[in-house]
Amino acid sequence: MPSDEQGRRKTLTVKKTARDAHAAGDAKRKRSGARARSAAQFERAKEQAGRRQDTAAPPPPRPRDAGTPPRASQVDTLPVEFDAPARHDAPAEFDAPPEPSTRRRQPRAPREAEVFTVFAPCPQGLEAALTAEMQALGFADAQAGRAGCHFSADWSGVQRANLYSRLATRILVQVAHDEISHEDDILDLARSVPWERWFGAEQTLRVDTSAIKSPVQSLHYCNLRAKDGICDRLRDREGERPSIDTVRPDARVHLFLTGHTATLYLDTSGESLFKRGWRLDKGEAPLRENLAAGMLALAGWDPAAPLLDPFCGSGTILIEAAWIALGVPAGISRPFGFERLRNHDARRWHDLKDDARARILPGLDAPLVGYDLDPQAIEYACNNAERAWLTADTIRFEVGDARQAPPPADHGWIVTNPPYGERLPADDSELWRAWSAHLKHEFAGWQLHIISNDRDLPQRLRLKPLRRTPLYNGALDCRLFGFELVAAGYRDPA
Repeated sequence: MPSDEQGRRKTLTVKKTARDAHAAGDAKRKRSGARARSAAQFERAKEQAGRRQDTAAPPPPRPRDAGTPPRASQVDTLPVEFDAPARHDAPAEFDAPPEPSTRRRQPRAPREAEVFTVFAPCPQGLEAALTAEMQALGFADAQAGRAGCHFSADWSGVQRANLYSRLATRILVQVAHDEISHEDDILDLARSVPWERWFGAEQTLRVDTSAIKSPVQSLHYCNLRAKDGICDRLRDREGERPSIDTVRPDARVHLFLTGHTATLYLDTSGESLFKRGWRLDKGEAPLRENLAAGMLALAGWDPAAPLLDPFCGSGTILIEAAWIALGVPAGISRPFGFERLRNHDARRWHDLKDDARARILPGLDAPLVGYDLDPQAIEYACNNAERAWLTADTIRFEVGDARQAPPPADHGWIVTNPPYGERLPADDSELWRAWSAHLKHEFAGWQLHIISNDRDLPQRLRLKPLRRTPLYNGALDCRLFGFELVAAGYRDPA
């Protein structure tokens, strides 16, 4: 209502009638305003109707449902208008009926989920396997890239990728990408990103920088430029800069430089995804969990088939295999970085994990068996399996020699990480010769897959590999050799 009209209405009063004068001595306080005006008009209408009863005898006015004013034939004068605002202050018997249904608030149409460009890095050599995994998880546009896989997903898909991926190292959401000609361009690029959507000054931050064929002189300086841009943006928006924590930050940002471009990623994983949460006891030169899962994928292992690891160490390959066969999500027992970001929907995340737990199988039919000469390694393997909620019925770990280990079934897979490099004795020819003879006589019909940085391993085993897949075990340039053990293809050593 306009202000001048409000002021005019405040000065309007209802003229006193004889009835009002008679009640002037009443101790009750007189009301004013729209409610009083409505009541006064109604009383005046009743009085006028009573005076006319002897001549016209019209029926007395009844309260109207809609709270509309009396007709002009019933009231001589109307000191005030009855408009929409007056109806809201009228007595209960004059309350207006509900508004027509056309004025009810209509539900909003569901907002389309925001889709992000995502990059999932992985160990070199697993790009194709990771792409197949992401496509199986529902990311149809997944494409292999250098040391990783690109795909698009909404925020729920980002969470699912973190929870289910066995091969990825991280799930990185791209938030900015542009060409740069100077290190200071990184500062401007970082300041242009709305970081306040995901974290603020109350949270800690870490920035990491990596590059491929970039002409920049100092990665450390580029890292500082990115960090300063993020902090300046939050200080301008929220009045304070976040603290830096390089050990356990709430938010992680990755800057990737290549050629004359810079890309900024928000890390949604936190700790690397190969850290499942169960491997606390480690033997010598253990495989990372995602590399072990990648070896099983490249070997084509059937989760319903027997699996043997005759050099099991702390049990990484077999525990990964058990989780694959049971359908246990790789990240079911660990926290993620997105849980510490702003606007995290904890209830929706809890429901997603509950749905994943409901799909876990109760047990396995095919045997999973591991042997190692070192009793301490077997103890570590049993401890890790227990932390992974696996019982002795799921995986059987035993102290034993690979050169004498019996086959747990008439067919299956052998996937192993035998000792190589410094872990081998100076003269290792006897080890490979004896193990090869045992495989040829006892494991006909099995598939053998070995990771090693020794390119001459097939010759030492006197076996011809069907496949040689390049893999990196940390910084070691290795090969995953694949063999098919066929009984008729070997001669008796005698």
